[in-house]
Amino acid sequence: MAEPRSVLVVDDEPAMREMLVSLLDESGIQAHGAGSAREALAMSSEADFDAVISDIRMPEKDGVTLLSELREARPETPVILMTAFGSIDSAVEAMRDGAFDYITKPFKRGSVLASLERAFERRALEQENRRLRRALDRTTSFGDLIGASAAMHEIFALIRKISSSRSNVLVTGESGTGKEVVARTIHFTGARAHAPFVPINCTAMPEGLLESELFGHVRGAFTGAHATKHGLFEEANGGTIFLDEIGDMSPVLQSKLLRVLQDHEIRPVGGNKAVRVDVRVIAATNKDLRAEVAAGRFRQDLYYRLNVIAIHIPPLRERPEDIPLLANAFLERHAPDRKVALSSEALALLRRQTWEGNARELENVLERALLLASGHVIGPDELPFDTKSAARSGQPAAGHADLLESAVDRQLSLHELVSLYTERILQSVNGNKVRAARILGINRRTLYRRNDAQARASQDRSTEES
Repeated sequence: MAEPRSVLVVDDEPAMREMLVSLLDESGIQAHGAGSAREALAMSSEADFDAVISDIRMPEKDGVTLLSELREARPETPVILMTAFGSIDSAVEAMRDGAFDYITKPFKRGSVLASLERAFERRALEQENRRLRRALDRTTSFGDLIGASAAMHEIFALIRKISSSRSNVLVTGESGTGKEVVARTIHFTGARAHAPFVPINCTAMPEGLLESELFGHVRGAFTGAHATKHGLFEEANGGTIFLDEIGDMSPVLQSKLLRVLQDHEIRPVGGNKAVRVDVRVIAATNKDLRAEVAAGRFRQDLYYRLNVIAIHIPPLRERPEDIPLLANAFLERHAPDRKVALSSEALALLRRQTWEGNARELENVLERALLLASGHVIGPDELPFDTKSAARSGQPAAGHADLLESAVDRQLSLHELVSLYTERILQSVNGNKVRAARILGINRRTLYRRNDAQARASQDRSTEES
């Protein structure tokens, strides 16, 4: 089980300090006392506290000065200030300087614990954010690609092998899986990185215009061709052209593209002189090109020319372990100046979705959530998913059904199921019994008794086995 949270209480009045330390200890929080800002700084240099509660008015160094020095030494530690009612203005000013929260004397037990819970959650989210950033800088990214799943690591390894070759590549996968990101990563991590990368969507324009875009045209080739125009193959000379949605290309253009791949030269529309080009072709489609070939809608010889190296990107629902990394990257992309993170409940909700639109849909959902979120935490309410209708209908929400099915398969007793769920909740809140009891809807003392009974039962089983 995770270590209990630790809090440093700073107050020059012994009675107030000891009372607050005792209150926190009774709530399952490890509390330590310091009688001055100087003592607090010395203690925090040797121990990493999850939060600091400090009085504002103290001799020598006051709470605001302590806040300033702690932010330099321990910037990730949230600081909560205590103040008398008449000094609220100074506390509010201190929050502008980085204090997490303030509580007024005389304070209620509930307000202290609630403020600490928010501080603990903020610290946990920031730690998770830093962990994800470190992960993104290590083995979970390659070029512009992000992923921790085995499937993504296989794609990373394949790209490393083929990025500097001249062979054509066919990238397949559902819409929104990141086929263009794969193409860009191949180009910009390979020998052609200094040359142009030219993308074009083969469904975005009619056949005649697409031919002109790809191969160019000479002046007077058709109505409106007032000047000679170079095509995208010429623009990509020495580099890479990315043909997105190649499965939608017309049969006429397929035959012309095949000739380019065979001869390494293009012929502009209306022209009679071939132009030599050195272009690597990366094509992508969300269609099953084998089925398209069998149906006569795609040329078999072109398919084999394109499919020299095949890369398939699995849908996001088959690699849920990539969702936290992608989500963090999208949040940083759309809000680089805001420290915004997903709550554990919101992240769990994201992992349960089927994501028919894959990473593109995930990015759109998070961009919307950023607009709705007023603070630094995105919760389930900012996500466009109905989490309440299933509960109202009496049906388990997505993900809960798997848990119940597992319990049925293992034929767990009700007592065993309750114990297992209680243990999992405690793990999810890092052993914080106050928060766990609130989630479970039981009294904290009941939770303590249940834990003690479970520990005794476990000890009895160990004794019997030995």
